[in-house]
Amino acid sequence: MKARSRHLDTLLASPEPSIRYKTRVGVLGENPASGTMRALREEIRRSPRVRALLSGRARDGRLLRGRTVYQKWQGAHWVMATLADLGYPRGDRGLLPLRDQLLDHWLAPRFYDEFESTSKVKSYERDGVPVMRGRHRRCASQQGNALFAIATLGLANVRTEKLAERLLHWQWPDGGWNCDRNPDADTSSFMETLIPLRGLVAFRTLGGDARIARAITRAAGVFLDRRLFRRRSTGAVIHREFVELHYPLYWHYDILGALKVMAEAGLIGDRRCRPALDLLQEKQLADGGFPAEKRYYTRSKRIVLRGEMVDWGGTSKRVSNPWVTVDALTVLTAGGRM
Repeated sequence: MKARSRHLDTLLASPEPSIRYKTRVGVLGENPASGTMRALREEIRRSPRVRALLSGRARDGRLLRGRTVYQKWQGAHWVMATLADLGYPRGDRGLLPLRDQLLDHWLAPRFYDEFESTSKVKSYERDGVPVMRGRHRRCASQQGNALFAIATLGLANVRTEKLAERLLHWQWPDGGWNCDRNPDADTSSFMETLIPLRGLVAFRTLGGDARIARAITRAAGVFLDRRLFRRRSTGAVIHREFVELHYPLYWHYDILGALKVMAEAGLIGDRRCRPALDLLQEKQLADGGFPAEKRYYTRSKRIVLRGEMVDWGGTSKRVSNPWVTVDALTVLTAGGRM
């Protein structure tokens, strides 16, 4: 217990204002609307990390890295999602050019052009959204991540609602989404469902209607029915990466990312989250922290695939990572485990 307390002190003394903000709000339960927390969020805005993420913007405020906003992981799409996760202050009009970049890209006409297709080969013969056996084959994590970022950062406008509309339109019968173009694929993807769920949860805080609430319930069921990481048929772990810890998660999936979204949705008290909470607790190190067991990025200021402008603390199964630790302690607090 003393080790855990010392690690909490370490987080509170972090040079990263985002780590201190997440600790104070998510673990210690301080009011995010208080003057102290608003000041801390302003510190996040001015931090070297955020300055690096937003560096190199054009004169009109847009962030032009790579071919599109989706350049992994340096494009405007990923930067906006990262800012939202860091606790960047809401309502910054300086981010409106980036918001519009996302909306222009993810609401382009091709995402409204749908067509019937009977094979994977035929589905690539034209642009648009293929529909196979009644299911839209669309990477909804893209529109979902844009919705999460824009809503969380307090930058929503009328066009933002269209992102939510697209998600509702593409939702599969089992509650999730999938871009698999194999006609036989009939089960939602964890990776393509978690981020749209997070986006809809963020959008709901702005006053979403009953359709949004139903979509959230159905999407959450995709994970809850599988205890967040187990197959329904056998109880086996679905994929090894699902039970390893990462930060950032980007479009990937693990139990920590799932528990974060369940907490945001107000569902972490569901008994079906218990196995994932148990597994997360088992990963706590002797010093009270949690490791980043794997990572999905490489450190690079150049435009390279999966290059990151900043470092997120490295990986090790034996050394605590502050970004993983603060998120893990937050979900364990929300789940009544602290």
